[in-house]
Amino acid sequence: MSDRVAVGVLTQAFPQSLVDEVLAETGRVQQRNRLLPARLVVYFVLAMCLFSGQSYEEVARLLTAGLQGARRWRASWVVP
Repeated sequence: MSDRVAVGVLTQAFPQSLVDEVLAETGRVQQRNRLLPARLVVYFVLAMCLFSGQSYEEVARLLTAGLQGARRWRASWVVP
């Protein structure tokens, strides 16, 4: 449960609109659909800081589970 809280705080502190704005300003908007969309990469890097003791795979699992729980991620996703 605390993992979902951490991801929820992450998405509140850095809303999608802010992440998209920063990606646009830095010229890093995705050109094609990839396994890791640009916005998700930003949240993944931030989540790696929150869960620094976890593996990359676990951080990705926690992030997507937390985003699905917060209803901010609808699609099923497999960790690459």
